[in-house]
Amino acid sequence: MNQRIGYVALLVRDYDEALAFYTGVLGFDLIEDTALGGGKRWVLVAPPGNGGTCLLLAKATTPEQIARIGDQTGGRVFLFLHTDDFWRDYHALRARGLQFTEEPRRESYGTVAIFVDLYGNRWDLLELKT
Repeated sequence: MNQRIGYVALLVRDYDEALAFYTGVLGFDLIEDTALGGGKRWVLVAPPGNGGTCLLLAKATTPEQIARIGDQTGGRVFLFLHTDDFWRDYHALRARGLQFTEEPRRESYGTVAIFVDLYGNRWDLLELKT
């Protein structure tokens, strides 16, 4: 059996502002942006060199979805951005205006710091120990 998670849906307020953040600040690649009609789009982004899971930027349309933008996990870290060079990416992301909520720290599993995206979702920037 060969399975993997293909996409993780991330609620966003607006496709274009989300694309500007994920491609401009985080440096993700735009994988697909297809109009589906009625103002709906299929928008996929992924970190450079990613061979796996993509984020599906899903525009919130119902009051329940809108209320969850930026807090899809009740304030817990939601996504984990793995890197092969923590300090390179940490400094590059800060230079592009990314807000980290704490100083980097070394843990038994690697080097990590929490940041927030434009909506307030919490992410770990993480270089795992090998």
